[in-house]
Amino acid sequence: MLKRPQDKYRPFPAVSLPDRQWPSRTLTHAPRWCSTDLRDGNQALIEPMNAERKARFFNLLVALGFKEIEVAFPSASQTDFDFVRQLIEQRRIPEDVCIQVITQAREDLIRRTFESLREAPQAIVHLYNATAPLFREVVFRQDKAATIDLAVRGTRLIRQLCEAQPQTRWTYEYSPETFCFTELEFALEICEAVAEAWQPDAQRPLILNLPATVEVSLPNVYADQIEWFCRRFGAREAVTISVHPHNDRGTGVACAEQAQLAGAQRVEGCLFGNGERTGNVDLVTLAMNLYTQGIDPGLDFSDMREVVRLVEACNQLPVHPRHPYAGELVFTAFSGSHQDAIKKGFAAQAERSDGLWCVPYLPLDPADVGCSYEAVIRVNSQSGKGGIAWLLEQDHGLRLPRRLQMEFSRIVQLRADETGREQSSAQLWQLFRQTYGLHGQAELSLLDYRISGSGDADRLHGFSGQVRRRDEVISLQGQGNGALSAAVNALRGAFDLQLEILDYQEHSLGRDTASRAVSYVECRGPEGRSLFGVGIDSDATASAIRALISATARLLR
Repeated sequence: MLKRPQDKYRPFPAVSLPDRQWPSRTLTHAPRWCSTDLRDGNQALIEPMNAERKARFFNLLVALGFKEIEVAFPSASQTDFDFVRQLIEQRRIPEDVCIQVITQAREDLIRRTFESLREAPQAIVHLYNATAPLFREVVFRQDKAATIDLAVRGTRLIRQLCEAQPQTRWTYEYSPETFCFTELEFALEICEAVAEAWQPDAQRPLILNLPATVEVSLPNVYADQIEWFCRRFGAREAVTISVHPHNDRGTGVACAEQAQLAGAQRVEGCLFGNGERTGNVDLVTLAMNLYTQGIDPGLDFSDMREVVRLVEACNQLPVHPRHPYAGELVFTAFSGSHQDAIKKGFAAQAERSDGLWCVPYLPLDPADVGCSYEAVIRVNSQSGKGGIAWLLEQDHGLRLPRRLQMEFSRIVQLRADETGREQSSAQLWQLFRQTYGLHGQAELSLLDYRISGSGDADRLHGFSGQVRRRDEVISLQGQGNGALSAAVNALRGAFDLQLEILDYQEHSLGRDTASRAVSYVECRGPEGRSLFGVGIDSDATASAIRALISATARLLR
């Protein structure tokens, strides 16, 4: 890279618009959406879609709610021409969906385009020509007058062909293809000339599409360009202003959003931002950004995983795991502090009465796009107690005391460090059961027990029972002022063990009266060590005794 990039590159000039209005506006509704996946997106694929993949993609776009779909460049290839004919002849276009096709401003290509649209119920014909100085001078070697003449002659021919097929409801779209780096005065001049040739009205609608064909400036500059144009275009109320941002600077979404604030009513783009170079603006992100601001986008992404699956199959390109709203990992937290905040957020969300979504690190409820909460917290060596506790609660109903969360998280982190791998929910549960003797092969297991004296508060309680330690059956006898106290004394005597209960908690694993109980006992043993034991049983007293034996086994170990 150059030490002095200013010797080779120049900043894009700002627009003189001191009274700009768009920064103080707020988006309140969705734009008209137009998907260009089947044309602009398709031409950017390593292997363009065949008819079968294009048909699957078209059906997906219809199901998602798109009403305007650019389906082909019919004069560019026989495949595209045949696809348009197939849609029309097989009557696969719903009544409320308008297909769009694109053509360059050449007579033979325009006529070929209209051949493909024969007997279409409704259609948008999209004409474009490059208008920027770089293209006029380097690529086409034509002056401004010739550039305007090309656009006007194409417009007049399209109007003539539309009037010759009145059975189709026609809309005309014109793009000064390189608008974002065309002189604003010239972009306005050529669009005024096109509108004069077309004469837009309710029966002859006109879309003026102002693309950021290659991003060359900050998004606010693009917004200034759109507002400047909208304020000066003569027949503003008679036309729809559309934008088609690309993503060369990585700000395509910001360009589209700010362009809407500046007056754009329509947005063209692709699902997940597919397109040439760095892609077109991502319509999924745009739509979901509106959704998370409380605005209905008019598009349905309630099964986002299926949308990803179909798009990947048709494009043969992967959707990045960190892609906004759609990636496999976008709702996932590995970090301990993030997991703890999310866990607390879910608990607070359950108590909210207003229905508003307020969970840390999750601007969108994953359930709204068909994702389960299983993917929200995943555990590796970076994870903390909160995330591990949340998974055990969600999947197994355990509400671990805080100190038990800390104890078990250290055990999980050791396991994650040893394996160098993520620990799944199933692996966490297996490790929890092994650690606390819940897996049926505990080092110390309760065979039977009996409590006596429990009916009189003034009498000592007696505990008698048997436990198995390895291949040995050991009898227990003890007394105390409660069932647990008696069991502690019995275990002290049987194993000559210092043992003291520091904390005891229990809860039901379900809401009905037949639910099992889970008990958590924190015990102090030799040399002041404290460890937890966990017990689960259909009887609350039995679960407490099992938890005490679980802690004893760990202290003996």
